[in-house]
Amino acid sequence: MGKSHEVIVSERVPQRGPYSQAVRVGNTIYVAGQAGLDPATGRVAGPTFELQARQAFENLRAILEDAGSGLDRVVKTTCFLPAPDAFDALNALYSEYFPSAPPARSAPIVQLPRGLLFSIEAVAVA
Repeated sequence: MGKSHEVIVSERVPQRGPYSQAVRVGNTIYVAGQAGLDPATGRVAGPTFELQARQAFENLRAILEDAGSGLDRVVKTTCFLPAPDAFDALNALYSEYFPSAPPARSAPIVQLPRGLLFSIEAVAVA
């Protein structure tokens, strides 16, 4: 019997904990939550929701590309928000990063660590 899953490692978005950035099972890629952290410094990408969310989307893009997929192949996301007032900004960014056939989405309101204002996880097709 073959290996049941493949761990994806992106050198462009350094891993910062004991988890897999992404896992491929068959033709499906599961990407762990990506926060708005600058890959070069490991620090929060900026003080605003938009700066952090934009960086999180770019981190997600890099991991998906390194896994042989892309934002256009995402079928489901979970976007973690600190407050409901972030929905308008999220919708604007979501429209930008997923301009056609946007993936299904859920957006729970949660308390994020380290002063983070956004995190996104995704399921995509390889």
